[in-house]
Amino acid sequence: MANAKKAKHKKRAERSSRSTHLAKKDYEKELRRLQVELLQLEEWIRHRNLRVVVLFEGRDTAGKGGVIKRITALLNPRYVRVVALPAPTERERTQWYFQRYITHLPSGGEMVLFDRSWYNRAGVERVMGFCTDAEYDEFMRTCPQFERMLVNSGILLVKYWLSVSDDEQERRFTARINDPSKRWKLSPMDLQARARWVDYSEAKDQMFAYCDIKEAPWYVVETDNKRAAHLNLISHFLSLIPFEPVPHENIKLPARQKRSYNRPPKSSQRMVPVKYEVE
Repeated sequence: MANAKKAKHKKRAERSSRSTHLAKKDYEKELRRLQVELLQLEEWIRHRNLRVVVLFEGRDTAGKGGVIKRITALLNPRYVRVVALPAPTERERTQWYFQRYITHLPSGGEMVLFDRSWYNRAGVERVMGFCTDAEYDEFMRTCPQFERMLVNSGILLVKYWLSVSDDEQERRFTARINDPSKRWKLSPMDLQARARWVDYSEAKDQMFAYCDIKEAPWYVVETDNKRAAHLNLISHFLSLIPFEPVPHENIKLPARQKRSYNRPPKSSQRMVPVKYEVE
């Protein structure tokens, strides 16, 4: 049985490594198939009481939010949480740096997706001068130790860097500026990130040099093609954790209750006007 499970996981990993060219019309179909597998993985995590942490890092407009939305589309929010923390408060700035992230780590049977993470210190805080050199050096020294502690405690830690090219980031920023529905995504910090492209490149390279460790390696995903990035990342993630479909009990829909009861007329309720009819 164990050998059969290993063979199935190997087959899934091999499938994820093969390149398949899809038309746009086939993207939704393949995405749905992968999302169903994610649902099976979530059930396996609950069944085996696993604890899973996934970090999503990358430049602004790299598509972190988009891929997280596709991952969580079918999943149960009671067991799969997205953490996107705001800037630290004055009180949090006095704490041990990792402290505010620890409170969001998963319990047994849970998966937590970090839309940006403790790596803020190696990226935006370093480039924008929000931390001192001493604080940055301490982070680089202790982050690998911190992550090894998480892994040694039984947490499955996966780290993704979403990579977007210079030209594509400029195109996406321009699209946000010109589209009122996307303009809220722009902030002065985003514009500064664009202006300091080289500084962020250097910070990312230094981060990888220190924190791309065997126990918790970085995986890089090219995201200029968003649809391809969604499929590639999800497929790769599914290949990292061996899982099996969890057996379910047969469900039988009970008969509806039968007894006399006169309900009040709909005219006594505040009904929403039927403005649209959809076929």
